[in-house]
Amino acid sequence: MELWIFLALAAAFFQTLRFMLQKHLSQVKLSASGATFARFVYSAPLAVLAASVYLGVRDVPVPLMPAGFWAYGFVGGMAQITATVCVVMLFGRRNFAVGLTLKKVEVLLTALIGFVLLGDKISVFALLAILIGLTGVMVLSGKIEGNGPWWQRIVSPSAALGLAAGALFGVSGVCYRGASLLIESADPFERALVTLAAVTSMQLVSMALWLYLRDRAEISRVLSVWRTAGFVGLTSLAGSFGWFAAFTLQNAAYVKAVGQVELIFGLLATTLFFKEKISLREYFGIALIAVSVIVLVLGS
Repeated sequence: MELWIFLALAAAFFQTLRFMLQKHLSQVKLSASGATFARFVYSAPLAVLAASVYLGVRDVPVPLMPAGFWAYGFVGGMAQITATVCVVMLFGRRNFAVGLTLKKVEVLLTALIGFVLLGDKISVFALLAILIGLTGVMVLSGKIEGNGPWWQRIVSPSAALGLAAGALFGVSGVCYRGASLLIESADPFERALVTLAAVTSMQLVSMALWLYLRDRAEISRVLSVWRTAGFVGLTSLAGSFGWFAAFTLQNAAYVKAVGQVELIFGLLATTLFFKEKISLREYFGIALIAVSVIVLVLGS
C-alpha cells in the first residue's frame, strides 16, 4: 500500500471521530461556530508544538515560506472553517451518515477546483463520476422540508449546506496542497507539519476574533467543555496531519477519493453510536455517491 493511501485512510477515520464529537457538542452546549472553534483552540497549539519538535529533532531550520504559501494557506483555512460550520449545521438537520455523504461531494468538486487552481486534468471518467455523484445528492435531498414543488425540495437548505461544505472543503484541500508544495523541503512530513501549524494558527486567531466580536460567551462555553473539546482537538490534529501529508504526496482529488471510506465509518457511527435509522432512499443515495467515487478512482 502506498504511503499516501494509508495516510488518507487514517485521516478519514480520525475525521469521522472529530465530526462525531462536534455533533455531540453542537447538540449539548455549543453553537455550530463554537463546535468549529473547539477544533482549532485545542489543535493549533499541538500542531505548532509537533512542528517545533519535528524540526528540532531533525536539527533543521524553519523552511522558507513564500508569500504564495501564506495566500494559499489563508484561503484554504477560511474555506475549511466555513465548510466545518456548514457540516455541523447540517448534522442538526439530517442523520450523521447522510450529513457526511452530502459533505463528501467534495471529492467531485475537488477535481474541478484542482483543474481551475492548479491545472489538474479531468478525465471523461471523472466527468461521469461528477454526474453520478450529483444524482446521489439529489436523491439524498429528496424528502426534506415541506411538500412543495420538486425543485424546492432539491434546492433545500440541507442540500445547499452539503454542497457548500463540499465545495469549500474542495477549495481547502487544493489550497493546502498548493501551499505545501511551495515549502522548500524534500521531506513530505516536514512540509505537512509546517503547513498544518501555520494554517491552524491562522484559523485559531481568525475564529477567536470572530467570536470575540460576535459572541464572546461562546468562547467561555468552548473552554468549559474542555474534556470533550480537547478530544476534538486531538482527533482534528491527527486527521489534519494525515490529509496534509497525503496532499504533499498525491493529487488532492485522489486523496479525497480514497478518503470516501469515511462513508463506511459514518454508517457505523450512525447505527452504533447515534442510534439513528437510515432509510432505503438514503442508502441508495449513499450508494450512488460511493459508485461515483469508484468511477473517479478507476478513471484516474
